[in-house]
Amino acid sequence: MKKKKRILIVDDELSILKYLRANLEAQGYEVLMAMDGAQALKTLEAELPDLVVLDIMMPEMDGLEVCRRLREWSQIPVIMLSARADESDKVQCLDLGADDYITKPFGKNEFIARVRAVMRRAEAASPAPTTPSIKSGDLEINFSQRKVTVKGKEVALTLTEHALLQELALNAGKVLTYIHLLQKVWGTDYADEREYLHVFVSRLRAKLEPEPQKPRYITTVSGVGYRFE
Repeated sequence: MKKKKRILIVDDELSILKYLRANLEAQGYEVLMAMDGAQALKTLEAELPDLVVLDIMMPEMDGLEVCRRLREWSQIPVIMLSARADESDKVQCLDLGADDYITKPFGKNEFIARVRAVMRRAEAASPAPTTPSIKSGDLEINFSQRKVTVKGKEVALTLTEHALLQELALNAGKVLTYIHLLQKVWGTDYADEREYLHVFVSRLRAKLEPEPQKPRYITTVSGVGYRFE
């Protein structure tokens, strides 16, 4: 019997927790709940869920701090929830390592679609073994093991960062448009979320490039997209 995927929901409003739990359980997920940041971190360490749905606005320790602490030791996918629709808030969450951002209020169909999209990225199949790895300068990407090293030292990437790097690297030398990358890595519903792409490329450059401001691996083709050199 296939094991159910486990999702941790973190929100200080019980009504939202119950609403999200009911919708996720109806889709076959196992649901864990936490009502504050401290409880969320304890649950994360003890249960290691497959996905975290994390509200930003919580008393004492907010969702941003929980995400920051989680990323110090884990690459579990994170979807942030917020009542704020400002692009700067969205970018801040993505910069901290979140994989997606949903603005309240939202419909159950949108929510489930986002959960499925993040889960798909987490479960993305490895590419064909005919391209087991790629090496460019000090950077080496082992696709089958999902392992990335720079000068022989392993670099921790989130699942979404790895999916984006993989798509770029497997098409080395080709210019991939913004829309292509968004739809390929995030899904068809993300074609207009260009800020996602800018943030994740910046995160990859910060982790992989000798000089992130003068990238040698992931270059920008102005107004079009990106290319892996």
